[in-house]
Amino acid sequence: MRIDVLSLVPEAFAPLTELGVIGRAFSSGIASLYCHNPRDYTTDRYRKVDDEPYGGGAGMVLKPEPVFAAFQAIPKQESCRSLLMTPQGIPLQQHKLQEWADNYQQLILICGHYEGFDERIRGLADEEVSLGDFILTGGELPAMTIINGVVRLLPGTVGSAESLIEESHTAGLLEHPHYTRPAEFQGQQVPEVLRSGDHGAIARWRTQQQQQRTRERRPDLWAKWQAQQ
Repeated sequence: MRIDVLSLVPEAFAPLTELGVIGRAFSSGIASLYCHNPRDYTTDRYRKVDDEPYGGGAGMVLKPEPVFAAFQAIPKQESCRSLLMTPQGIPLQQHKLQEWADNYQQLILICGHYEGFDERIRGLADEEVSLGDFILTGGELPAMTIINGVVRLLPGTVGSAESLIEESHTAGLLEHPHYTRPAEFQGQQVPEVLRSGDHGAIARWRTQQQQQRTRERRPDLWAKWQAQQ
């Protein structure tokens, strides 16, 4: 998968290509990352990318010309999806990460900055995405979150594909508890069923734990999961 990012601080994305399984995915060619700075597409001597808002108000607004120029300069794959990082977008969920990983050869992530961006920039995006009901100084952290979440779903990134199936939110429930050695630590015991060798009993216990955790910790997810059953 090819991933292109429009950002005024492209250097912020360098660690993604250097660390952990995501970094290995980039180094092995599972995914490729290209960053584009709209400032490089300005035409004035000051490389100006922002301006005062029409109608007055606090802060500066990201200008449309350099963003459009940067976007139009990106080579487009046949299957491409452009995403705009904005707190007005749809809250990010696991099924969207899976959808983008499964169905697209290229993602273009547009990061806002300053007080906001010129409204016409929205026209470049197929979807608007938010991490939640809060405000950040720019769209870089949301974009990095999407990159991490999508790339880890690409075949070959994670060693065991089965681990992706059992994760929280994949099937609508939170993940069950995990334990490893030692069997006893500071008076806390690993549940006997996990040491029993009875795979059927272990599977039933894990399902029960998923349901219990979801019901107690995320009643909203629990209600949604029940409605789908």
